Amino acid sequence: MYLLKILWEPSATLFKIGSFGIHYYSLMFVIAFVLGFNIMKKMYEKEKVSIETLESMLTYIVISTLLGARLGHVFFYDWAYYQNHLMEILLPIASKPGGGFSFVGFRGLASHGAAIGILLGIILYQRNYPYKPLAWILDRLIIPTTLGGAFVRIGNFFNSEIVGDFTGNNFGVVFVNRGESLPRHPAQLYEAILYFALFFFLRYLYRKGLRQKDGFLVGVFMTALFSIRFIVEYVKASQGGFETFLPALSTGQWLSLPLIIAGLFVMYRTRTVNT
Repeated sequence: MYLLKILWEPSATLFKIGSFGIHYYSLMFVIAFVLGFNIMKKMYEKEKVSIETLESMLTYIVISTLLGARLGHVFFYDWAYYQNHLMEILLPIASKPGGGFSFVGFRGLASHGAAIGILLGIILYQRNYPYKPLAWILDRLIIPTTLGGAFVRIGNFFNSEIVGDFTGNNFGVVFVNRGESLPRHPAQLYEAILYFALFFFLRYLYRKGLRQKDGFLVGVFMTALFSIRFIVEYVKASQGGFETFLPALSTGQWLSLPLIIAGLFVMYRTRTVNT
């Protein structure tokens, strides 16, 4: 049974030169964006759509993802703190107890905020580059987005953040660098594995021709991805938010429910319109 317990004490930094370092979390973001761009490029080439606008799309996605994820964390999970530290919302700094600030980077990012940010960013992008309908673009974009979500969760694992609940037995991961000695569910890895599976499933649906029903893949993505998030929340440690006054579900589950319902509606609506 002890073989099932893993002692995890990684460094959050891949390498460091002086005060400059490359963090695993940042590296996962870079990998996600680079792979995502190349996947989109191959789909555009396959469907004989000009790839000249993809660089502009990448700019929109990077900005909207980071901005949405950051604001999502601030307003969904930690407004009680940030309402008194407004400068820290968009700056990578934190107040020191004795006064002044220290550089900490952006470690507070929320996936629900990222989803909203990406959607708003692509709506703005499509208005400026109306070469295809919004649903057409989103049907393709959600495939690399799912892959990106998996890499981000791996980054969370390296950071020993967004951890699971204690398992109560010898199964799990001991996050030694958090000062712990008991194993927890590796909730980040649960999500990452399921997101990888969803990525391959969406690619399968795309190749089988369901991309012809504009919007259908978006519905599948929203329903499946946020159902995964809803389920994994049952073994995830509380991250705060408004579950203190809505204790029936976690904050992540409350935020996932409307997106799951919206995904089901999009799937139903798309199948109805296209039949």
